[in-house]
Amino acid sequence: MVCASGACIGCVYLVISLLAVIAFPTKPRPYPALGEPVSILKPLHGDEPGLAERLLSYFEQNYHGAVQMICGVREDTDAALDHVRRLRKKKGTSVETVVNAMEHGPNRKISNLVNIVDQARHEILIVSDSDIEVDIDYLSRVTSHLHESKIGCVSCLYHGVASGGVWSDFEALAINSHFLPDMIFAVTFDLAKPCCGSTIAIRRGTLQTIGGFERYGKHLADDYEVGRSIRLAGYEVVIPGFTVKHHCFANSFRSVLSKELRAARTVRCIDPVGYAGAFITHPFPLALVGMIAYGPNALALAACALGLRALLCIAVQRSFSLPRQRYGLLPFSEVFSCIAYWASFGATWIHWRGIAFKVTAEGELKPVARQKGKKEDLNRGCF
Repeated sequence: MVCASGACIGCVYLVISLLAVIAFPTKPRPYPALGEPVSILKPLHGDEPGLAERLLSYFEQNYHGAVQMICGVREDTDAALDHVRRLRKKKGTSVETVVNAMEHGPNRKISNLVNIVDQARHEILIVSDSDIEVDIDYLSRVTSHLHESKIGCVSCLYHGVASGGVWSDFEALAINSHFLPDMIFAVTFDLAKPCCGSTIAIRRGTLQTIGGFERYGKHLADDYEVGRSIRLAGYEVVIPGFTVKHHCFANSFRSVLSKELRAARTVRCIDPVGYAGAFITHPFPLALVGMIAYGPNALALAACALGLRALLCIAVQRSFSLPRQRYGLLPFSEVFSCIAYWASFGATWIHWRGIAFKVTAEGELKPVARQKGKKEDLNRGCF
């Protein structure tokens, strides 16, 4: 009875999400062509497929201002430096590298940012994860919002782009059929205040007002905490009506599961009450469980839930001009996402770059023990 009722409510949720995606303002607004110089901060680690091309996308812009990119790594043997060297041959001194292993807390991404931010020459700072690729109008559209005095930060939602292979397709589908429409639903009805690592565009003065990146070195959800601090300081965080490309490198079931669990654990830290009620966002697997009690009578409900999820994914595909999704994987993706959701309630620790962390109820990282001699796999979402 509970599962069937949850599935019914979940179907209503999918209908509302579908309408929210259709109504989401994706048409670009007019923006001033001021071309203020920007410094792009890129914390890097390891050899990721296509990294050089993704970095280059920040220079292939319809933008008239100067663009400086600062790439940070911990060691001079880091494989990411090969990609940076190829980019530097094309863009010269616009690309800089900082090698610094100093830690400012257990979150090594934040430590990397702290180590490179002082090299930024310009007032506008844009932080973006290494797996993000942007389109030609990205800088113009992002910086246009920062010319408004009440805007403290611009952050972008993202869609998944498969890099090849069924598990990569699986990961991208999970983002495009679950994460992105869920975020649009939350933003539309003001149920969440997101700030994503895909883009954090902020003025240097605003960053100093909130205490710099150093404040977030112990947090798992560092990007969310940055956004929260900006709002507490009296500024707004803008989510523009376009997405950036999040490249998916998963090459195994374990890769996908690891990334799903990390994302789920992060959201649970941010909003534990809302996350507990998010089980209704999985109506298809709920209906399948309901079939145990109601037999074939619940089959129609399961078919309805899966059909609505497919329609929602089609709406996302059309609204953001995405390539055709792997709809044949959708039933498996639905069940998998539900399993990851329930499994996240038992996840109290994560494995990140060779270090085991316990995640506290406040979302802070506590190092447990180093694991020596274990080969690191970047395709497991940094876990």
